[in-house]
Amino acid sequence: MTTPPPQRPIPATIAAVVRDGHVLLVRRANPPDAGCWAFPGGKIDAGERLEAAVARELLEETGVRAEPLQVFDAVDVFDRDGAGALRRHFILIAVLCRWQSGEPVAGDDASDARWVPLEDLDRHALATSFGVAELAHKAAALSAAL
Repeated sequence: MTTPPPQRPIPATIAAVVRDGHVLLVRRANPPDAGCWAFPGGKIDAGERLEAAVARELLEETGVRAEPLQVFDAVDVFDRDGAGALRRHFILIAVLCRWQSGEPVAGDDASDARWVPLEDLDRHALATSFGVAELAHKAAALSAAL
C-alpha cells in the first residue's frame, strides 16, 4: 500500500507578546510538540484576516487581549509519524503583538499559559518547541524599538 501524498501546508499564526522582560507562552496540549512550551496561536480560518486570526487564537488559548502590530518571521513546522513520514506541514506566521489586557489562563489547545522571563529561555529552564527562544528575543528587540 502506498502512502498518500501529504496535504498542502497549513497556514497558522503565532502571537509574540512581550511585556516587562517576559514573553507569553503556552504549554501545548496537542501534537505537534505536545507538552512543550510555545507561542499561542493556531490555524487561520478561510476568509479570516491574519490580524484577526492571531488575536482570536491568542484570546482562545490564553484569555489575553493584544493588538497585532507586525509580521516579523515565518517558520516551517513538520509533524511526522513514528516512521518519519510527513503527516502535516504548518507554516507559522509570527506576529508581534502589544499586550492590552488579561492575565494568562490556559484554554483551548493549551494545558498551561504563563509569562516566562526571557532569561529562562536562555537557560533552557523550559522544554520549548524549536526556535522559541530565538523568536522571543527577536520579538523583544522589535518591541523595544517601537
